[in-house]
Parts: sequence; structure tokens; C-alpha cells
Amino acid sequence: MLAKVLIDNITKNELLSEWGLSFYIEYEGHQILLDTGASGSFAENASKLGVNLDEIEYGVLSHAHYDHADGMPAFFEKNKKAQFYLRKGTAENCYGKKKWSFLKYYKYNGIQKGTLKNYEDRIQYVEADYRLLDGVYLAPHKTLGLEKIAKKVDLYVKEHGRMFPDDFAHEQSLVFDTPKGLVIFNSCSHGGADNIIHEVAGTFPTKEIYAYVGGLHLYKSPESDVRALAKRMKETGIRKVVTGHCTGEDAFAILKEELGDVVEQMYTGMVLEF
Repeated sequence: MLAKVLIDNITKNELLSEWGLSFYIEYEGHQILLDTGASGSFAENASKLGVNLDEIEYGVLSHAHYDHADGMPAFFEKNKKAQFYLRKGTAENCYGKKKWSFLKYYKYNGIQKGTLKNYEDRIQYVEADYRLLDGVYLAPHKTLGLEKIAKKVDLYVKEHGRMFPDDFAHEQSLVFDTPKGLVIFNSCSHGGADNIIHEVAGTFPTKEIYAYVGGLHLYKSPESDVRALAKRMKETGIRKVVTGHCTGEDAFAILKEELGDVVEQMYTGMVLEF
């Protein structure tokens, strides 16, 4: 199994970077795209990295935020065959609560409006644990009370004209069965990386979880929360964590202190092999 980071916040060369995330993954002869970043920049990087987007067989959206979904039109322009797999209930309804002086307001941070309708023939909605192909699965959240996490980080969904804390029903993990164990990709881990590890472990009780790849959404979190999460992740026995995007520089430094060589910084152009 091989994965290339097509776009991330950090780049170490001439490749483009942005507040977004996209992965190209090869698994047992199959080619998968996870997320598309916030624009078409991932496609430019793909070309420079020798990735032919027109050969992608499966597209997966990790969750319904713009920085992972807004490159979808660029992908559909280049690839005429692959279906994109979204969690059932995904909608253009995600918001973040913002503060300006004494004012509080909600800013749209979801999928570019019109995308789900304009490309409905290319989108497939899935429920429960879904087998994408042999050894590859899409896993939803099973942890209750995730709205508490959402409220803490000011993430909301709009339903029937009202705002509610997000329960992250639109978020899913992409899980691969490898010789080293299960490898979990979850692009932002809004539901909590430790929760996600336990969810996947419960779904595959006979499998060891080897690695976790993706953002951990800690860039706004206080040091105490980051250290607590690091300790909970360490208790799971995870052997490798590759993280970037919404984790944040300060949080990454703390994770490095707590997890040592287990954790590695993600960047645009990074190549991972399992």
C-alpha cells in the first residue's frame, strides 16, 4: 500500500500548499482519491507527482467541509468514471461559529453550494460500515455525544433554519487492511482520534490497528487538551501517527513530546508506504 499527500498546509518543495487535504492511495492494484482540498491545486500537484487523476477508480469524501470537498469539480473534470463516496445525510449545511468583537455569527464552511446537485450522478451515499473493496472499508462514527466536541470547537449544522452542534454524521474513516495491521485515514478527526481508533477496533475486533493518518483538529485546542488526547492515543497502542493540516504547529510539538517517534509531520508530496 502506498499513499501520496497531494495537498496539505505544509510543503517542502515547489508543490502547492493550502488549508486543505487530499490523498492519493494505491492498494492492491486499485487507485483511490481521499478528499480534494479546497481548490483545484491538488490536481496540479497530482500531475507533478506522477498521479493520473483520470485513472482513479474510487473517490472518497472524509467529511462535508470546504477544505476537503471544494476540489471535487476539478476532479470530475479530469475523471469521467469514478464515483465519489459520501456518508448518507451529507448536505451543504456546515457552519462555524465566529466571534468579532462582541458579535457572534455563523460562517458557512461546507461543501461549495450546488456541488451535490450538479454532480449527483457521480456521488454515491453510503450507510453503516461499508466495504469499498476487499480490504478497504468506510467506517462511520459510533460514539455517542459528539455534539459536545462540536460545541467546544464551534462547529454547527443548519437544519430547518436552526443551528445545531454538529454530530459529525457526515464524517467517515477510510480503513485499509495491511500486513502490518489496519491503517486508518481520517482527514480531520472531528469526533476525536481516540474515539475513532476505538470505533475501528470495535468494528474489527480481531485486527490490530497499526497507523493513523490525518489531521487531528487541535489547532484551537489548549495544551491540556492536546496532552490528554496524546495520552489517550498512546493507551490504544497505536504504532504510527502521521498528522498535519488542522493539527497545528503548537499541537504537533506537544504530540511529539508525548508520543515521540510514533508521530510524524505530514506535508504536501509526502509518500507513505505500509
